[in-house]
Amino acid sequence: MPMEIIVEGVPLERQALTLEELARACEVEPEWVVHHVQSGILLGGTHVASVESLQFTSVDLGRARRLVQLERDFDADEDLAALVVDLCDEVRRLKSRLRAAGLA
Repeated sequence: MPMEIIVEGVPLERQALTLEELARACEVEPEWVVHHVQSGILLGGTHVASVESLQFTSVDLGRARRLVQLERDFDADEDLAALVVDLCDEVRRLKSRLRAAGLA
């Protein structure tokens, strides 16, 4: 009789990524991530006591990847890239609300 293996997982939105893991997933240097955290573009401007204590969620990962893509593909300035990501997120939220209200 084969042995059953029980695998437990953690939902991605609850799984914390370290600075190094986020940088690796976005194919950037950790300094890029730290700079964007300190400038308020990532983690919503949260004050960071130490770089080693930084933790990121899957939402932060998605935002960071979109920022990297805009900065690389369009040579966008970091503030412009952040504005574009914010506006795209807002459009998604509004479309979702319209669908939920049965108007889309």
